[in-house]
Amino acid sequence: MTLLIAITILAAVLGNVLPLGWGVFGFLVATVLLFLTQAIINTATGFEGIPITDSLLLFNDSYAGYVGFNLQITYRAFALPLLALAVPFIFRLARAAQ
Repeated sequence: MTLLIAITILAAVLGNVLPLGWGVFGFLVATVLLFLTQAIINTATGFEGIPITDSLLLFNDSYAGYVGFNLQITYRAFALPLLALAVPFIFRLARAAQ
């Protein structure tokens, strides 16, 4: 839960400081970086806080299964950070267009 709050705060800050000149491509890069950061931290911390070696036992020692599971968990939890990134950025783009 604290990871989700931290990534959401980082996304809100990034949405406010992302240069408008980068436009959609800058927004997409920021989104991918935030998603990968969250996925890497989820993967590195292990399943439910247990060590990675014990986490791999739950996935039959399959790194691909373990990483895929963490990508799926990150995908499901990424709506709030994406919203926190998009709202300030779109608001700033709309103000700049006027």
